[in-house]
Amino acid sequence: MQIETLAIHGGREIDEATGAVTPPIHLSTTFERAVDGSFPRGYIYTRTDNPNRSALETCLAQLEGGEAALAFSSGSAATMALFQALKTGDHVIAPQDAYYGTAQILDKLFGHWGLQATYVNMTDPQQVEQALQPNTKLIWIETPSNPLLRITDIRQITALAHQTRALCVCDNTWATPILQRPFDLGVDLIVHSTTKYLGGHSDLLGGAIVTRQTDPFWDRVREIQRCGGAVPSPFDCWLLLRGIQTLPYRMRSHCDNAEQVAQFLASHPRIKTVHYPGLKTHPHYEIGAQQMDRFGGMLSFQVRDGQEAAFDLISHLRIFKRATSLGGVESLIEHRASIEGPNTQT
Repeated sequence: MQIETLAIHGGREIDEATGAVTPPIHLSTTFERAVDGSFPRGYIYTRTDNPNRSALETCLAQLEGGEAALAFSSGSAATMALFQALKTGDHVIAPQDAYYGTAQILDKLFGHWGLQATYVNMTDPQQVEQALQPNTKLIWIETPSNPLLRITDIRQITALAHQTRALCVCDNTWATPILQRPFDLGVDLIVHSTTKYLGGHSDLLGGAIVTRQTDPFWDRVREIQRCGGAVPSPFDCWLLLRGIQTLPYRMRSHCDNAEQVAQFLASHPRIKTVHYPGLKTHPHYEIGAQQMDRFGGMLSFQVRDGQEAAFDLISHLRIFKRATSLGGVESLIEHRASIEGPNTQT
């Protein structure tokens, strides 16, 4: 089945009670038991499961080609659940150039619990190999990376992970399943901030994990989701499922627009560097072309003459809004260094 068809039909069934084509929103937090105390309709309490979340998780698994999916209240909550499923003393390898919240979770939260982390240039497989330890249990890939849009060779890093029986996780938020298929390249688990492209309208908060196959580790992650309760509301699940219907078509326009902006900026005399893997001058263009269908709707760039010139540029934009996020239908811009502070990658 084509992914455009999956995006429209995945997880959606005709409502048996009314025949409605659009699924209803099940706001109830609790569900009726049978006389014997069982739950014949399959639902107990919305923290553990809900019809809207079940439909969304089915759709997400189908989109990525995985066996199962779990929806969370944010991308960070999904990330936390994966790290929490590891044990004290386990070791994680993560990219130096990654969403800053991932490093905060590893260092500020789970570092105190004894989870160890090493940060490397993930585009250099030799650095990854040198960072491997006997207790390495998970390698985290983010490609394209945030904010420098570096491209990691997913197949090569996954092979290194599996040599030591470590799990390989890919944050596929920036590429989406429309542009990149990590399971086809050997990845074990895929993470999304569904707030971004999958939702597509900057009006919901969510995250997701999709697994290639269910196993004891996946059961542990699912337990964390259901016991911890960091789950999206039924309405957010409904909004996200609706947003996914147009994902393939939105991604095409995102790519078209980003490619034109990147080419314009790359030829502009006031621009020092453009970070966009769709430019043939990008150092990882060839790898990106091998594992992505197109190069996405995000780019970063550096202006000549420093911070004041950057602020001046931002202040004169009319269409772009100064805000932090991505993946919505509007165009956004931010000055990353002033937001992240001294540890910024830019």
